[in-house]
Amino acid sequence: AAEGSTTRARRNARDTANHYLDLVGIPDVAGQLPAQLSLGTQQCVALARALSVEPRFLLLDEPFSMLDSLTRFELQDVLLSVWEASEKTVVMVTHDVDEALYLADRLLLMTDGPEATIGEVIQIPFPRPRSRAAVLGHPQYHAARRQVIDFLEHHAQQSRASALDSVLHPRDAAKTA
Repeated sequence: AAEGSTTRARRNARDTANHYLDLVGIPDVAGQLPAQLSLGTQQCVALARALSVEPRFLLLDEPFSMLDSLTRFELQDVLLSVWEASEKTVVMVTHDVDEALYLADRLLLMTDGPEATIGEVIQIPFPRPRSRAAVLGHPQYHAARRQVIDFLEHHAQQSRASALDSVLHPRDAAKTA
């Protein structure tokens, strides 16, 4: 009986893995080693793996930052479709303004530094389901983008000095010398 339950557990685990690999659009990679996969496919596998434990919410920290633009766009679309299918709560950290506007329902903009706080909360006005073209063509897109960039320029300045500061702001450099 123990052997039967072990076989059943393995079959269930394989079925679960195949379900989530299919959900992220890569159903045919189950037998491959990570080194055989492209970076984009590895990211899809990581997303499928995270989803397979069926968490109540998913925390993603810069999940697409190391990818080329085309792969990044593809995986953003995969994430949207997975989110729509699973209805999980997803919290994602990103420094890409356009990515945030495309994927999020709400942005929590953080101030800079070791004592960072939530500086502003922006509700995203774009309806779901979303397409990239619809978001970019939305009449409020540029205003929302400008709001984020204005916040970043005025409230999230880097707190550490840069080598370029003396070139860009020579008066400030002279005061501290």
